[in-house]
Order: sequence, then C-alpha cells, then structure tokens
Amino acid sequence: MNKVKKPELLIPASSLEVLKTAVNYGADAVYIGGEAFSLRAKARNFSKEDMIAGVKYAHDHGVHVHVTANILAHNYDLKGAEEYFHELKEIGPDALIIADPGMFMMARRICPEIEIHVSTQANNTNYETYKFWYNLGAKRVVAARELSLAEIKEIRANIPDDLEIESFIHGAMCISYSGRCLLSNYFTGRDANHGACTHPCRWKYAVVEESRPGEYLPVYENERGTFIFNSKDLCMIEHIPELIDAGINSFKIEGRMKTALYVATVARTYRKAIDDYFESEEKYRANMPWYQDEIARCTYRQFTTGFYFGKPSEESQIYDSNTYVNEYTYLGIVDSINDKGLARLEQRNKFSVGETIEIMKPDGRDIETLVKAIYAEDGTQQESAPHPQQLIDIELETVPEAGDILRIHAPQNGNLR
Repeated sequence: MNKVKKPELLIPASSLEVLKTAVNYGADAVYIGGEAFSLRAKARNFSKEDMIAGVKYAHDHGVHVHVTANILAHNYDLKGAEEYFHELKEIGPDALIIADPGMFMMARRICPEIEIHVSTQANNTNYETYKFWYNLGAKRVVAARELSLAEIKEIRANIPDDLEIESFIHGAMCISYSGRCLLSNYFTGRDANHGACTHPCRWKYAVVEESRPGEYLPVYENERGTFIFNSKDLCMIEHIPELIDAGINSFKIEGRMKTALYVATVARTYRKAIDDYFESEEKYRANMPWYQDEIARCTYRQFTTGFYFGKPSEESQIYDSNTYVNEYTYLGIVDSINDKGLARLEQRNKFSVGETIEIMKPDGRDIETLVKAIYAEDGTQQESAPHPQQLIDIELETVPEAGDILRIHAPQNGNLR
C-alpha cells in the first residue's frame, strides 16, 4: 500500500459547528458554502466571520477548506460573484468548487493563488473534458455521478498525473444528470441550479389522462408504491479498494444539509476504513462488520452503489416511501466540562434523566452512559431537556470530553435538527 497515496477524505459542513465536528472526526478536507453562489441555499451556510473562523480552525488542525461557488450563473449574478471572489481572496481557503465557465474565469483572474476544482455540476464524463479544464488551470475535476469505476479508471489513464479526480462515495443521489434538475424550478419557482432545490424527486406522483382532468391514476412500480424518482443513497464503504484502484484522489461525502451527527458518523467510519485498508487489506476486511454497523447508524434512505458497477436497476429505487431510516437521534455536542464534571451542551432533541444515551468519540468508541441529572443554565435542576437549542449542563455516569457527540437510540424521541 506504500506505493499508492492515501486519498483525501472530503466531508461537508453546513455551519461552523459542523465544520469543527468534521475536522475532529477525521476529515482531511471540508467543503462549505458561503451565503450566496452555492448550490445549497437552504443550508445555513457560512457568514464571512464564520468562514474566517472555520478556515483558521481547519488550518490549525492540518485540514483543508474548499468553498463552493458552483451555481450556474445568470447575468445578474456576476457583479456579486466578483465581489465574493475578492472576499474569498482575503479569507484564503484552499480551493474553490466551480461549475460555470464564466465563474471559473473570473475566479482565475481575481484569486489565481487559490486552487479551482471543477464541480460535478459541470457534467464531467470523459477525459477530454478533464484535459480541457486542466488546460484552463483546474487542479481537480469532480467526476459526474453517472460514471462507472471502469470509466474513471480510463479517465485516470488519459489525463495528466497532477490533475486530481474527486468522486462522491456516500450520500444522496440526484434523479437528474449530475444535479442539473428543472423539476424544482418548474413546480415551485425555486431553481436547483441556484441552490434552492425543494427535492420534488422525493414526492409522491400520480398520472392524469388529458381528457379526464382531475381523475388521478396512481403510478405503480411492481405494486410497491408511487415514489418513482426516489433513489437509494450511495454507500461505497465496502469498496474502498476498488475506488483506490480506479485512481480517485479525493473521496467526497454528500451532505451539506446534514446534522453534525451525520457528519461525525460518516467521517469517523470512512476515516477508519481508509486507514485500516492502508495498514492492511486483511484488517480492512476483518473490520467490515463494524463499518457496516456504524454507517447504518446515520440517517439514510437504504444503500446502493450507484453507477460505479454499471447502470443502476430498479433495485436502486425506493418505491414505497420517501422517508429516511433513522436509528439514532442527535442530542448535541459537548462544548466543555466544568470543575464538577458536568457537560455543557446546546441541546438539540429531547432526552430525560434516567435514560441511557451514547457518547460518540472521534476515536471510534461508543460509550453507553446514564443521564444522572440535567441542569438549566441558571443551575435549576430539571427532569428533561425538551426545548431545542437550550443550553444545559448534564451529569453523566461516564464523563465525556469536549467535542464528543451525544446521541440516543430512540428516533421517536425527537426529530433531527
């Protein structure tokens, strides 16, 4: 394994809190969006101040930061984009993720010292496209999700050695070609290509015959339901060797709308899988049950390998539901421990004294512990923590550390936030 460079593990972050979680739980790099020009407009995203703090925190821990500016720009976007690139030049992230050729050339002109990575949104499906972007100055190109590993391997063999390939290896799959969808814009006026997708591919549909308006004919797929566009989530935890063999330089996790619990779970699991494989393939194979168990503990829609081993079949779709599988509820991140051993956190979902919860640690350990007491910020003791974002101090049977994540195996106790 010494001859092959270990791939980068690239983790999404929706906020400064989640960025710190990604860094603490194993990311080599994180990708984030600003408050504009990013394809996740509904994510909280980063203010300038948070971006400065996030870049500093990541760099202090040896982690890179990539900033998305991957909208498909209209004329009215260009003036603001130019101002934004000047702002990013001051902040100093390690890379910009861009899809639009005009945005690409603007970034090259304003901040040539920052690497440009070409987004999957640019539909990069062949080695001539990769070489095109390389000749314009791109450092990395993100593979379209529609490529097989065999195609990626062929691309690797036909592009310069110093041009990097980034590929999604885990997370939600888009029903449209590399994310270029018009459904959201058509139905709601919210443009997916401007970051405002409402995910109509997850909705339930029926057919209406033109001459019989109002008479809805349900759509059935083998009598399993009507969620005809609802793809399973991508998961390649069992195929790390094949991804490395294909020549992929960066393993990208989808999910800039996800919680810190999701980010921590996925980052920690893939971190261990990659590190184990580079120690020995035998260790990687032996630990597979742990990876599979852990990765199933974060929110997901059932798993598929997408296009990597050929065209997906109907087995890659979920026809009877649009809901997630959710085995754990996120309670919060431990901010600090006081001199009495109480853990301070901003609580995210309800839990109560007497319940058994889990302390999720960056090193892979999950420690069950009893909630012995809960105190409000003013020191008042309370039986439960029912209000999201309440600052509380909790006494646990096992004292956690700052940065640990608390979760509970009881999804009915709350909704992910």
